[in-house]
Amino acid sequence: MSEKRTIGVIGAGSFGSAIANLLAENNKVLLYERSDAVRETILRDRKNRNHVMHEDIEVTGSLEEVAARCYLIFPAVPSQYFKGMIIDFSPYLRPDHIMIHATKGFHCEFDIDTMKPEDLKLKQIKTMSELIREETCVVRVGCLAGPNLAAELAEHQPAATVIASRFDEVIHEGQHALRSDRFQVYGNRDLLGIELAGVLKNYVALASGALSGLGYGENARALLITRGMGEMIYIGKSLGADKRSFLGMAGIGDLIATCSSPKSRNYSVGYRVAKGEKLEDVLASMTEVAEGIRTLKIGKLIVDHTHANAPLLQMLNKVFFEGMDFDRAIKMLMRVHVAADAEYLDL
Repeated sequence: MSEKRTIGVIGAGSFGSAIANLLAENNKVLLYERSDAVRETILRDRKNRNHVMHEDIEVTGSLEEVAARCYLIFPAVPSQYFKGMIIDFSPYLRPDHIMIHATKGFHCEFDIDTMKPEDLKLKQIKTMSELIREETCVVRVGCLAGPNLAAELAEHQPAATVIASRFDEVIHEGQHALRSDRFQVYGNRDLLGIELAGVLKNYVALASGALSGLGYGENARALLITRGMGEMIYIGKSLGADKRSFLGMAGIGDLIATCSSPKSRNYSVGYRVAKGEKLEDVLASMTEVAEGIRTLKIGKLIVDHTHANAPLLQMLNKVFFEGMDFDRAIKMLMRVHVAADAEYLDL
């Protein structure tokens, strides 16, 4: 393969734009964006969502063109739109394509607001890699997850990520395409664990933003992050993931970044709701998706079904969807008995 091969990116949101710019440091990039207006803006101004777009990024509105010209493809589309995108993409994909998604969310084959835990079948909740394998002929699939705040990537600050796949060539291809002096790329074979780590940290970030909105300090945040990681491990183990995946860059690394930065969308949602704004108003005002709200609802269904130990997730559902007062929730969480420090490592 030539040094300047063309790599595809699906979705020109903030993170898709960041990934496209990182890839363009080593490759030519074909960026798919369905909006005519966004494509025209990128072509005219070479800017998109506070990103200055690299000169080696070409923009297209054709999924067929991406499939025809690109061997390696990075979808970065919000979870609720992912299945529609991948179905539209499917006729053009080949078994020799490699696909590494960057979506930190779940897909559900049911209405999350009406499903009852006793009626739930876990196979109805899918990761994006499962959707790709089910809806396309692509076999070699991976995911990208880590502490990758798009705003900081846009500023060319140093960062790192994890590419996970069952296939070594997927990891190697992704590393070769993305690694640079400012971006380190680690590999992991536990695809499920890395996907779950990227998804589950979303609800902990909501809680962290709420703590800041209520005026709590860093002691409380450290407690939240540590116990939140424990919950992520309990939930991940209940779904078949390796606990070690939650202790690395895609787990604790991403958790620290998103729980500590107002640049995190989920953190911002929690902060604004704790300050008194209505959740529906906060979500309506956002230009991009905060996955944490969906994660809360889907996570509760999983926890109620599997009986995983997740008091923070349960309490956040009461706060965001049942009207419980934040301060009361915090007091109740402080009374939760924990037998030992880091007991989740013994799982």
